[in-house]
Amino acid sequence: MTHYSEEMNRLKETILAMASHAESAVARAMRALVERDDALALKVEADDTIIDQFEIEVDDLSIHLLTKAPLATDLRFITAVMKISQNLERVGDEGCSIARRAHDLNAEPQLKPYIDLPRMAQMAHGMLHDALTAFIEGKPELALTVIPRDKEVDALNRQLHRELSSFMVENPATITRCLHLMVISKCLERIADHATNIAEDAVYLYEAKDIRHSAQKNQ
Repeated sequence: MTHYSEEMNRLKETILAMASHAESAVARAMRALVERDDALALKVEADDTIIDQFEIEVDDLSIHLLTKAPLATDLRFITAVMKISQNLERVGDEGCSIARRAHDLNAEPQLKPYIDLPRMAQMAHGMLHDALTAFIEGKPELALTVIPRDKEVDALNRQLHRELSSFMVENPATITRCLHLMVISKCLERIADHATNIAEDAVYLYEAKDIRHSAQKNQ
């Protein structure tokens, strides 16, 4: 194996490790919320620096590889990895925000059973997992199934905001808790957005088509 191939493999391994940590951050943050686990919430916050470090490593490796005048296919892969890395770092940030709000919510009585948020998290996590699988396994057709699902998460986010707004009007004592839950809902909506971005990058990588503003995106 050439030195160039080894470096490309290292880039693939680094983005895979970063993806694993980002997915885990979201799952653990939601568990901290549902199980009212303060220690887990604090652990998610502390581990955010690991994801940040992965982003720096991906950027350094990518820039180094770009100086070697890669072939068109490798060039697309490197640029896709850099974009996916940015989205994964933001997914990690959203997981951190969920954990922080969970920690605050755990200090007060639970406002209502958590039904919609775990459902929303499951949908967003499923989108993220499928988008990453499409990227890793070279399945642009799977990536295309991710994109329309973003609308379902958006709709659930709007529904939850309406419900929580009614709570606040009816009982001002719930305002702080409702605002925390609204932030968590918005974080999950953003995670779905990042999953959509990754899915679009996977399509670009394997089909050399930019579908970000095309009709195909909405199919």
